[in-house]
Amino acid sequence: MAETLTPTALTLKDIAREAGVSLATVDRVLHNRPGVRPDTVRRVKDAIARNSFQPHVAAAELARGRARRFAFVMPSGPNPFMQQIEAYLGEMAAWLSARRLNVEMIATDVFEPAALAASLEALSGDYDGVAVVALDHPSVRAAINDLVDAGTKVVTLVSDVPSSRRHHYVGIDNIAAGRTAGALVGRLVGQRSGKVAIVAGSQGLRDHAERIFGFNQVMASEFPDLSVLPVLEGRDEDDRSEQLLARLLGKHADIVGLYNVGAGTQGVAKALNDKASGAAGRDKQVVFVGHDVTALTRRLLLQGVMDAAISQNPGHEARAAVRVLLALARGEPILSEQEKIRIDIVMRDNLP
Repeated sequence: MAETLTPTALTLKDIAREAGVSLATVDRVLHNRPGVRPDTVRRVKDAIARNSFQPHVAAAELARGRARRFAFVMPSGPNPFMQQIEAYLGEMAAWLSARRLNVEMIATDVFEPAALAASLEALSGDYDGVAVVALDHPSVRAAINDLVDAGTKVVTLVSDVPSSRRHHYVGIDNIAAGRTAGALVGRLVGQRSGKVAIVAGSQGLRDHAERIFGFNQVMASEFPDLSVLPVLEGRDEDDRSEQLLARLLGKHADIVGLYNVGAGTQGVAKALNDKASGAAGRDKQVVFVGHDVTALTRRLLLQGVMDAAISQNPGHEARAAVRVLLALARGEPILSEQEKIRIDIVMRDNLP
């Protein structure tokens, strides 16, 4: 696989070298001139897309006279996946500087509609673009629409509000992710019958609601011997998730599967391992499927507590959100294939 070049250092010669063609060929492709074979055109365009290459971008940005400001409205609290996104944005400092971009992190309680809406409303007029992990709620939708009406480019990140006038969504297909989780739980449970628990952050988060929808679709159609229990809402908090799940495990001795839709994974694992409750040893009996590869889920997979994680690339999501906001601010087209976020199934034997 070709190495991705550092965007701040890109030149036409870099693109030509990576694509394995001459500088003249790259120039022909960029200007849509004839005489280049289709396979060569594809290689050059792939190299351009892979590296977000735009000729003379630094000079063009310097000519603007001021830096653009982007805000990322992220969940407050210790959510490992969201922390990974923030860390990757920090690693983009040189790339951002070359394009005269300032990215600021704004932490808020995304589970509280009023708090999230107030955070968005406070950004009006101060930022060129906003990326937000959004709750699907009328007040949040109105706040997004107000930002758009004021000329701010808005991208929803990880969790969408499709009924708003946001410009773009950056994230995975969450219904497909939920269906994948359902297939994993059902197949790993095998011939056993029993109940399946679901722990989510909030069903008001569109990504969580869509994952649950996809999960239930597969459970109902393909695994009739498994009964899905009502969703527990742990707000992605370890303590709350632990308490809710421990209580549920105490009530239902026949729980054989568990789908953790969001964060709160440490609490979910502790509930399965809690010897003080009636759940001692359940971590080896209950099929546990969750999301994202973090230091914690890696350890749980290696220990056999967690059976599978549905992974999305936080670095890709961070980069995609910035690139989409920049394209929108410049009035340029968004490279849909480049910004498409894929999911992977990670288990103990294929941990990256």
